[in-house]
Amino acid sequence: MVAFGKKLKERQFPEWQNYYMNYKLMKKKVKQYAQQIQVSGQDRRHVLKEFSRMLDTQIEKIVLFVLEQQGVLAGRIDKLGERRAALEEQPDISLISELREAYREVGRDLLKLLHFVEINATGLRKILKKFDKRCGYRFTDYYVSSRSNHPYSQLQQVFKHVGIGAVVGALSRNLADIQDRQGSYLSIYDQPSVTFKDPVIDTIKAAVDRLTHSTNFLGFLGQHALIIQPEEIPTPQEEQAEEERYHFMSLVLNLANTFLYMVNTYIIVPTADDYSLSLGAAATVCGVIIGSMAVAQVFSSIYFSAWSNKSYFRPLVFSSIVLLLGNTMYALAYDLDSLTVLIAGRLFCGLGSARAVNRRYISDCVPLKIRMQASAAFVSASALGMACGPALAGLLQTNFKIYALTFNEVTLPGWVMSLAWLIYLLWVWISFKEPHRETEDCVVPVEVDAGTTENEGLENGLRQPLILSSEDKKQDEDGDQENDESEEASEESRKPATSIASAYRLLTPSVKVQLLIYFMLKYAMEILLSESSVITTYYFNWTTSSVAIFLACLGLTVLPVNIIVGSYISNMFEDRQILLASEIMVCIGIILSFNISSHYSIPQYICSALITFVFSEVLEGVNLSLLSRVMSSRLARGTYNGGLLSTEAGTLARVVADGTITLAGYLGENKLLNITLIPSLVICVGSIAATLLTYNSLF
Repeated sequence: MVAFGKKLKERQFPEWQNYYMNYKLMKKKVKQYAQQIQVSGQDRRHVLKEFSRMLDTQIEKIVLFVLEQQGVLAGRIDKLGERRAALEEQPDISLISELREAYREVGRDLLKLLHFVEINATGLRKILKKFDKRCGYRFTDYYVSSRSNHPYSQLQQVFKHVGIGAVVGALSRNLADIQDRQGSYLSIYDQPSVTFKDPVIDTIKAAVDRLTHSTNFLGFLGQHALIIQPEEIPTPQEEQAEEERYHFMSLVLNLANTFLYMVNTYIIVPTADDYSLSLGAAATVCGVIIGSMAVAQVFSSIYFSAWSNKSYFRPLVFSSIVLLLGNTMYALAYDLDSLTVLIAGRLFCGLGSARAVNRRYISDCVPLKIRMQASAAFVSASALGMACGPALAGLLQTNFKIYALTFNEVTLPGWVMSLAWLIYLLWVWISFKEPHRETEDCVVPVEVDAGTTENEGLENGLRQPLILSSEDKKQDEDGDQENDESEEASEESRKPATSIASAYRLLTPSVKVQLLIYFMLKYAMEILLSESSVITTYYFNWTTSSVAIFLACLGLTVLPVNIIVGSYISNMFEDRQILLASEIMVCIGIILSFNISSHYSIPQYICSALITFVFSEVLEGVNLSLLSRVMSSRLARGTYNGGLLSTEAGTLARVVADGTITLAGYLGENKLLNITLIPSLVICVGSIAATLLTYNSLF
């Protein structure tokens, strides 16, 4: 990995080098402070005060320069406006073309300024993280909150595009007006729904979007996948390697695997209680039937994550074969009259869970420029599978026999999924392309700052190669040796976690709270979905088709809710505010679900279920977004990564929830609802309390 100090020097614009953050100086000071605290026991308050003052000075230097350059750009646009006014009186096609190019030149200089802000913001995040690590503080929380919330905040100029939007708007309007010379007197402000297309403007807007903490629908969906985006600007060599590894059909196959697995998970939910009754067991044994898949997934996630270090093709083939066998066993259990075969079939299905491979493929082998879209597609495929599973079960309401095999509403889900996995296996065998691996890992490791998932580098076409003078090179070489020794310190400190235990040791209180929240929301959702068939049959006498429609409708709310939250709500409120509000709403949904009267009505059940499910979905997106920010960069890659930890937390929640349903069933179906809701309520209240305790550290 190239040290960030070296990257900073390589990518500086020489004419602006005096205005960049003095990363080397700040790094030396961090090392000095850490030694003083350890050796001489220097007063930590003095250290914090002095370091804060240094940071303020560095940020002020950057901000004042940015404001100066914005003024220069604004002045150039104003002068171009005078030329444009003259051309309107005496049009000249050649002069209009020159004017258009002059506006684009201003746009390219604006991109240069955005690059300047971007790399300084990256350096600031890194030096804050380094100070926390070396000096044993959560100084970042204090510094960011105290500076960003101040009415005269200069920090906002670094992390937000304050003032730049006006320059972008002026460029867009003038370029659009120049392009439209066919008699229209409407500007871009009169037609906000019509997007003006110009390569320079499009690239500027993409860069601005990455620089701000605001989000959008694709970004919000992508965060659900917990596929952490690298914050550093990729080198041309890294981008070329990504392009060589990328294969569109292989990405489609990974998304198809995700979709089919989610269908496989939820297709049995409407009929699991009927299946257990047909085999002579209690209806509440459906908890064991549904949950056995999650039990196996706890272990399969680990070995699939490790396997993806060496191959993607073989794990997908193995997954397809195991799921084919598991679903066949599930379908045959009816004619064999064996609950053991039924549960074993579901265990086999869980052992075929390749979601860790799907997520890892997107993270490692999809180019950065489309990785967020691929991450969003991963989440969309999961949501669509979740809705299609119950809906498909509702369509399989038939009963016939072929030889000794029975095909009815409880066995057809197994037979249909067996056929689906057989087709998928053949598709993978024919179409999947194993990505080239130059090293053991699929990609050149890129250090990821968990403080953000959206501040990525500018597009490669806008980066300019810089040539340093011989004197600069000499200074660079002198500094790089120190970078290797102190900035990136030991190689051990940058290696990914090698075991669950080592990964757990990297978890800060904030990360642990986010994992607890993830456990809570998955537990609440699993209780709601898995016992829905038993509850609705007991209280409302719903048929399998009615249950299937209800579950499908719940699943179909996922994407619309994410559109609203990702496009609007997340731009109006901080993630931590949405997190806490969503937890409270989930708690309200759980409370409303309790049966405290003699008559439990359908409206009460549907409304409470909708509140619980919808706000759990909102909570999941915000939770994973915050998790990616507060998580150690060592958990961004390797076998025991952040995605695996969140998957394990969610899978354990499902196992516990399904076990709770089965155990509560022994007390009678009349008590099942309230007994299973009590743990949900307790965990939810606990997660709210934990969120309040760590609220100020959630950025």
